[in-house]
Amino acid sequence: MNNASLLPSINFTNQFAQPPWRVALWSLAYSCVVLVAVFGNLVVIWIIVAHKRMRTVTNYFLLNLAVSDASMAALNTPVNFVYAAHGDWYFGDAYCKFHNFFPVTAVFASIYSMTAIAVDRYMAIIHPLKPRFSATLTRVVIACVWGAAVVLAFPPSFYSNTTAIRNRTLCYVAWPSLHNYALMYHIIVALLVYLLPLMVMAFTYSVVGVTLWGGGMPGNSSDNYLEQLQAKRKVVKMMMVVVVTFALCWLPYHVYFIITGLYANIRKWKFIQQVYLAVLWLAMSSTLYNPIIYCCLNSRFRAGFKQAFRWCPFITVSHLDELELKSARFQRNRQSSLFAVTRLESSVDTHTSHSSRRKSSAASRHSSLSSQSHLTTRLSLNGCQHTPAINTTPT
Repeated sequence: MNNASLLPSINFTNQFAQPPWRVALWSLAYSCVVLVAVFGNLVVIWIIVAHKRMRTVTNYFLLNLAVSDASMAALNTPVNFVYAAHGDWYFGDAYCKFHNFFPVTAVFASIYSMTAIAVDRYMAIIHPLKPRFSATLTRVVIACVWGAAVVLAFPPSFYSNTTAIRNRTLCYVAWPSLHNYALMYHIIVALLVYLLPLMVMAFTYSVVGVTLWGGGMPGNSSDNYLEQLQAKRKVVKMMMVVVVTFALCWLPYHVYFIITGLYANIRKWKFIQQVYLAVLWLAMSSTLYNPIIYCCLNSRFRAGFKQAFRWCPFITVSHLDELELKSARFQRNRQSSLFAVTRLESSVDTHTSHSSRRKSSAASRHSSLSSQSHLTTRLSLNGCQHTPAINTTPT
């Protein structure tokens, strides 16, 4: 996954030397990729890790994707650019092995994380009654993805070597049989890290798309059902954009290495280095698009980015943005608390009303008894016989 294939046709003069202005332009282009990709993916990692509501199966795979993209941008892109721009290896033998190992690992982890998301969406929408990915299974799948990536990336790392010739040092993969092994390996990588997962995702998202947008789901006109349908459509749409972006960015890269493997003389062209730098930049730029896609197409990620950039004067975080990242349990408890307060206030009002009525009734009875007592007293004073009601039996 680097420019090592350019190097076996060793030339003792540095044919990769460029004028300063061209190096400066390429440096600016690659620097933008590194800064945006690293910072954007770190924000994505923070959004998922720091908020319980974001810890879903899909987001765990997006977390794995963000880790691989950020590490690729930070650890491989700058070194790859320096080596491609100058044709001189400055980073030692150990990093030469790592340089030929890690890109394959990171790209493998990225695309198979996207494949796992596609399979999970397919199972959730097409076969909702069958078991889906649990948290434990998700961790196992991620571990297996990285394990398979390490196995696939081991051969170029094992055969990596550095050689000093005159005024420069080369880092390259010394395959046992140079052309056959190099071409065979690039074909295997293109199949396993590009064509096969893209075919799986094309099938799953095609079926899911027909189901979600073609009226294949069972009819239900309830508001809750329509909200869930819209949410599923948004997630699938976002992931389809991510997959298409990845495919477009990496297609020229794989085509370049297969063509240069078949026709080695192409590497001697005058502007082949510029072609390679453009192809490499497009492939490395795939690491910066995902955070932008999440922010544009997902309201929760957008709320997270607003919170991360709330220090900017033109970014405002609304109350709805804060609720987007609150856990559903918190929102239910909050609603329940409001409902309980409302019931309490209603009960207090009812109790007060009943008390008032009871007091009013008691006052009325007391007033009636007082009136009767006054009337009896007046009759007694007028000489009328009055017999107490307490005791009527003569002694």
